[in-house]
Amino acid sequence: MEYKKTSDHFFEYFQVLIGIFLTSLGLKAFLLPNGFLDGGVTGIALLVRTQVDINMSYLLVIISIPFLILGYFTVSKRIVIKSVVSILGVALFIHFENFQTITNDKLLISIFGGLLVGSGIGIAIRNGSVLDGSEILGVFINDKFGISIGRVILIFNIILFSITAFVISVEIALYSILTYIIAAKVTDTVIEGFEDFIGITIVSKKYDLIKIAILEELGVGLTVYKGSSGFGSKGHTEDFDIIHTIINRIDIKKMYSTINDIDKEAFIVEFDVNNVKGGVLRHYLNKKKNAKFLELKSSVINEEK
Repeated sequence: MEYKKTSDHFFEYFQVLIGIFLTSLGLKAFLLPNGFLDGGVTGIALLVRTQVDINMSYLLVIISIPFLILGYFTVSKRIVIKSVVSILGVALFIHFENFQTITNDKLLISIFGGLLVGSGIGIAIRNGSVLDGSEILGVFINDKFGISIGRVILIFNIILFSITAFVISVEIALYSILTYIIAAKVTDTVIEGFEDFIGITIVSKKYDLIKIAILEELGVGLTVYKGSSGFGSKGHTEDFDIIHTIINRIDIKKMYSTINDIDKEAFIVEFDVNNVKGGVLRHYLNKKKNAKFLELKSSVINEEK
């Protein structure tokens, strides 16, 4: 158990190190040499650097300090410690590494700078660390005033890019917005994963047939909740099963088609799912060898007759 815990911690910090390297590469090889900005604390440091002759690594640490202090009272101490290590790591990489400028094409700088910075931040967050203090600010304001974290970060960056347009140029501000959009999207993709899952809740009088069809046609697992009563377009309903399942987005059309063939009036709720662990999803059910499934199918068919 102790060995597993130690290896898990080591693997987490190793991935954070990869995140630090990618972020540093994006900053040093793309954004810094060309005066482009990203959002958040990194963007503030990049903006200040265009006006004062202070090393970027020092600015990154100094500007992050207030946000880390805020984090001490907002998030867990473990996250703060990891974040301190991560921010210092990025600062050291930027200070000592001599990444060569790869391109002077402004569009490529925005795209690949955002791609690398977004990947690095996403990997760090996925492993319990923060490379940018604006997320901590978002958590704090959300706790105090109930404003969503995403909205706080958006307002923060609108102010930052408006100042950039005024202080540097509108063109740099526009390219920086493009960099931020790419970085934000890549960060979300890394955190949430590349697989896209959909949760489906189904309410139908023909729940038994739908259960069999889902198991047989899609091969995914499902959970059944007992509904005691409900009221809808068909009036008052009692004693029915509510089916809940999760599928890959690629199967969504087949799911609707399968349900529609049985009950065109079925009530279906669809919602996004960020991550799934365990259950029957990535490894589909073997209908022929699953005795319980065959038994369930047989009993439902007999009832219908």
